[in-house]
Amino acid sequence: MKFAISYSTPVLGVDPDRITGYARHAEECGFEALYLPEHIALYPGAQVGPMTLPPSLPFGDPLDCLNFVAAATDRILLGTGVLLLPYHHPVTLAKRLATIDRLSKGRMRLLTVGLGTLPGEAEAVGVDFHTRGRRADEAIQVLRLLWAGDENGVGFAGEFFSFENLCSFPKPFGGDELPIHVGGSSLAAARRAGRYGDGYFPGGSLTPDERAAHLRLARSTAAEAGRDPAALEYTRWGTLDITAERVEELTAQGVTRIVVSTTASEPEQQRDEMSTFASRFGLSIHRPARG
Repeated sequence: MKFAISYSTPVLGVDPDRITGYARHAEECGFEALYLPEHIALYPGAQVGPMTLPPSLPFGDPLDCLNFVAAATDRILLGTGVLLLPYHHPVTLAKRLATIDRLSKGRMRLLTVGLGTLPGEAEAVGVDFHTRGRRADEAIQVLRLLWAGDENGVGFAGEFFSFENLCSFPKPFGGDELPIHVGGSSLAAARRAGRYGDGYFPGGSLTPDERAAHLRLARSTAAEAGRDPAALEYTRWGTLDITAERVEELTAQGVTRIVVSTTASEPEQQRDEMSTFASRFGLSIHRPARG
């Protein structure tokens, strides 16, 4: 089992010292990755499920924050949970992600994308809320096409994106395409993960039976698309007080990564929580290589 940790900018803010201190300690403790969330814009009355989001929540841009974190760390992987893919143009996004991956020496490897649930957010960026799923499907294809293309250029003709002989450089570190994980708790998200994703990261309040059904759907969709269903990583949210028995249960369900969050509000207590968790699960402690 791999363990990652999230940093919530809407709760903890975007103080640069706080973010880098959190990331460095997570790296020292042996966490695999740091995840950040995204909302591009909020508005009065915006709701995610039953929860109303105060419009003043300071959602930092996750990719800018991760690039900043990469400069202050050496090993920890960079992840989003989730990046709202339909609200980004894939041509510019391909460049941004490849650049972060190059500058971090291959650590932009846990990109998780989702659709978003706020109609007003979609409207603000000129995206039809009702077609955002199809838009995301195309965007994933465009990202992969651009990363794989050479100096002769590539072309794409879709419902939302169209271009000819397009080149996108630099390439991701090592010349590899970046993995794309798919988040979301719907059946459509599970199918998208199977058809296009390197991993599946469901959220939401699903029952155990629903989660099992969604994972089966993701894997069967992968098989139908000629992809290896066993290669699909399966990430789930967890808590810092998760028990070893629960980790064993999740492992038996096919989970390959658990993402946890600190509960303390002060940096010293957050570091203590991370250290205790790392010790309890025997994570490899890494001392920073930087001077």
